[in-house]
Amino acid sequence: MDEPVITGRTTTRPLDDVVGEALTARVTVDERGRVTGWNAGAERLLGYAAEEVVGRPAGELLAEPVPAEDLPPFAQLPRWHGSLSLRHRDGRRLRTKVLAHHRTSGPGEWLLVRALGGQRPELLDDTFVTWSFAQSPCCALALYDTRLRLRRANAEMEHSVALTEEDMLGLRVNEIVDGPAGDRAEQSMARVLETGEPQYNENFLRVTGETREHAWSVFMSALRDARGEVRGVCLTAHDTTEQYWARKRLQLIAEAGRRIGTTLDVMRTAQELADVTVPELADFVSVDLLTALDDLHEPLPEAGTLVAPLVLRRAAHQSVTPGVPEAVIALGEVDEYPEGSAPVETLRSGRATVYEMTHPAITALVARDPARASRVREFGVHSVMAVPLSARGTNLGVAVLVRHRQAQLFQQDDVVLAEELAARAAVCIDNARRYTRERGTAVMLQRSLLPQRLPEQAAVEVASRYLPAGAHAGVGGDWFDVIPLSGARVALVVGDIVGHGIHASATMGRLRTAVRTLADIDLPPDELLTHLDDLVARLSTDRGPGDRGPESGAAGEVGATCLYAVYDPISQRCCLARAGHPLPAVVSPDGVADLVHLPAGPPLGLGGLPFESAEIDLPEGSLLALYTNGLIKSPDRDTDEGVFRLRHLLTGPEPNLDALCDRILTDLLPPRPPDDVALLVARTRALDASQVATWDVPSDPSAVAQTRKDALAQLDSWDLEDAAFVTELVVSELVTNAIRHAEPPIQLRLIHLTHDNSLICEVSDGGNTAPHLRRARSYDEGGRGLLLVAQLTQRWGTRQTAKGKTIWAEQHLEPAPPEGFY
Repeated sequence: MDEPVITGRTTTRPLDDVVGEALTARVTVDERGRVTGWNAGAERLLGYAAEEVVGRPAGELLAEPVPAEDLPPFAQLPRWHGSLSLRHRDGRRLRTKVLAHHRTSGPGEWLLVRALGGQRPELLDDTFVTWSFAQSPCCALALYDTRLRLRRANAEMEHSVALTEEDMLGLRVNEIVDGPAGDRAEQSMARVLETGEPQYNENFLRVTGETREHAWSVFMSALRDARGEVRGVCLTAHDTTEQYWARKRLQLIAEAGRRIGTTLDVMRTAQELADVTVPELADFVSVDLLTALDDLHEPLPEAGTLVAPLVLRRAAHQSVTPGVPEAVIALGEVDEYPEGSAPVETLRSGRATVYEMTHPAITALVARDPARASRVREFGVHSVMAVPLSARGTNLGVAVLVRHRQAQLFQQDDVVLAEELAARAAVCIDNARRYTRERGTAVMLQRSLLPQRLPEQAAVEVASRYLPAGAHAGVGGDWFDVIPLSGARVALVVGDIVGHGIHASATMGRLRTAVRTLADIDLPPDELLTHLDDLVARLSTDRGPGDRGPESGAAGEVGATCLYAVYDPISQRCCLARAGHPLPAVVSPDGVADLVHLPAGPPLGLGGLPFESAEIDLPEGSLLALYTNGLIKSPDRDTDEGVFRLRHLLTGPEPNLDALCDRILTDLLPPRPPDDVALLVARTRALDASQVATWDVPSDPSAVAQTRKDALAQLDSWDLEDAAFVTELVVSELVTNAIRHAEPPIQLRLIHLTHDNSLICEVSDGGNTAPHLRRARSYDEGGRGLLLVAQLTQRWGTRQTAKGKTIWAEQHLEPAPPEGFY
């Protein structure tokens, strides 16, 4: 049979005529072993016509039966090949090789095939080999002798190096391909000659007429003679440029996923996009964002709705050249882009666009800016790509990629890659923008719940700092407060809500309000924490499933720690209690720093556990530091080290408390602390004995008159004659009530606070019943005294003591006129 000649991709001849159906014996056998198919080749092999065999057991065609133990497990095999002894129709025994395929789809069957003789044109074998070597389109082939001199090269090799076989004949590979690629290939070929083992390497070579280097996968193997001796080297090179750049693009996308969006900072994310893009995709890149992003609450324009001129702020840029000399706009500066410019057209279309330098969108922009035109000429910019930064249907900005060192223009694959990188970066920038806006709102809310300014009082000099956590941690619930109390005392409070987020801030506001309310009724520290513990437990119970966010603690429970201290500048003693909070630090007037060892109370919210308070002496000039654990805890050090460093810093020579707070935060905290920090530092004062007067009062109504006289005499010594009328009335009413309704001992104390020129009158007794205001009827003889006290003074109240109670009233006096005023 003549061999068909195929000259095109398709042929109009039937496939059976092309392949020669009768040149192969084909038989199909079902799973039961019966013949189901028989072609002309099978008839030619065994002499049986199809109608004589189909439907009969295939075993009848065997010349001799095969023992069952010699049969392979056909049901488990996808394919079998071997030799069979078959019986020809004329009785001859025929030993032949058979290839059998197990077809498991459909009903299941075996296909047995055997090539028949007569179709191998022996005289054409060498011709086939020659044709296949010279015309192989899939790889470049070259044969080298034992001197590594080229002997043969196919057409693909000739094309890849732009030389003919005659030009290369007798040359070494590094003489054909100059440079490191040729040297590496020749060294590998030498190892093939020495060891006989194949070698593989990858090289880059620029094909003539193209601007981009091609990637070549080069395989070198030994050519052996019949005795197995190495007689040459076959070099096979595959052009893997497309696969190489596809792999590089995937690697760049994966790298972008790791490097872009590592923080929730808009500018940092823009810079990460620029850093990833250079030098893999561009020689220079700029990232410009809409100035509307400056106002976090201003809505951004939707894609396709931009109006020129467009105002953009430079957020980031990067270059292959150190110092980024291509940049005309500095970081943070604003530039305006007219109608028809590349940024405007790109943002309006929503697609990345490649521009040559002659495009009107580029020439118009360069023409209006001499500095930009100078940079284009200086660096030889030849290709520009503008890529929109859009996310969630809104425009954020534009990235401009420039090539001047890479010779190749931007291609479509580059456009697809740039759009993918820009899309990832845009989502990260939008996330950062949204987070910054929400976090700013939460921080503003939290700061509004903290004291806007610390109150003036006579007991302590105070300074405070609050520092929110870094961007990843979210807003927390740390708080502090300074609460003036009766009797010139002051309460110092620091607390910390467990977790972060808006719930922590809201809970902090509720607890701070509760502490001020409980402090206003002058509860001792341990009792105040007990009431606060009950409140936190109720808050945990009141929170529904929808309120239980991932930052709220286990099962959405509310937890908190708190330290509450009350300092009395008259006795110079401080009473403290804590609920799971870090121990406060104290520095004595002689400069010795230590922790105040208090009973360890449980965190707030556990319920049912007691709190204990402790009293310490704080001489005038002592320094008391209250703080949250964010100040002393850090990923790179343990808590004990943080406490040690804090104690050392508290003894520093800073000129004032504000400077001391600043130094503590600077030395102990990183730029972006992992947790919120609240710090309250107080230096104690003491009231001079001349500012306090105390009298023991007999439990006799006749003692009221003498008490009034003593009080008036004290006012004369303080030059407070103008306060005599009100003070005499207050003293008379409070002392009289104590004698009539309470129990001894009874004591009167007057306190003159010079810092705000106020006067406090206190009457203590041994009773436990608290007085209250009531409306006296017209015919009542009494009941109006406490009402008069409330009307004539600025503040009044009562507090429980260890031996009874104290009723107090405070007057704010007019400042004394300067000397010589009259």
